Amino acid sequence: MESFSTTASEAMRTIIGACQTPVVVLLLVAAVFVLGCIGSLVVEYFTEHRRFKVFLPRLVDELEAAGRNSREAIEGSGLLLRQKQYLIELTLHPELDDIMRESLAEGLEYGEQRRYDIITKITDLASRIAPMLGLLGTLIPLGPGILALSTGDTATLSASLLVAFDTTALGLIIAGFALIISAIRKRWYKDYMISFAAAMECVLLMQSNPGGRR
Repeated sequence: MESFSTTASEAMRTIIGACQTPVVVLLLVAAVFVLGCIGSLVVEYFTEHRRFKVFLPRLVDELEAAGRNSREAIEGSGLLLRQKQYLIELTLHPELDDIMRESLAEGLEYGEQRRYDIITKITDLASRIAPMLGLLGTLIPLGPGILALSTGDTATLSASLLVAFDTTALGLIIAGFALIISAIRKRWYKDYMISFAAAMECVLLMQSNPGGRR
């Protein structure tokens, strides 16, 4: 029984020790990924967010004043280019009845929301996984470090502790940046969707009841 316990312990030690390199590699990959997310956030700010200038009451008034001929008002609005294309798409199908047009609008709105959800979930996932990898990177080297301590091998102990602290710090840094990126994007995307939904509702109203108000 003691022999089996010793064999099992050695097997676990071997498996856990073999995981150290993959954990460190995954942490480095996550760090590169977060750096890429920071870069994409900066690009998104200058290409989309800075150009998104919507004063909702004015936009609604302009769309209602335009009635069925709302394309010019849509193109001149401060909405995102992709949202403008979706809204214009609604105006290009006069043959659709109100129910079909609303179904089309719901599909377009769902697709836009799903796109934003996927983007934010990626960084949300990174913010959860990075601390786990950091914890694994902390615990795995402690085994050899404790064994080295029992034999007086301070060099191995120091190296093990250094790896443990570095992986913990890197995991927390990655998680922190990922959380910040997610928070910023969620706030942006919420503003985008509120304006998009309001404009979509207004276009639907004007297509079904030109010149009228609900």
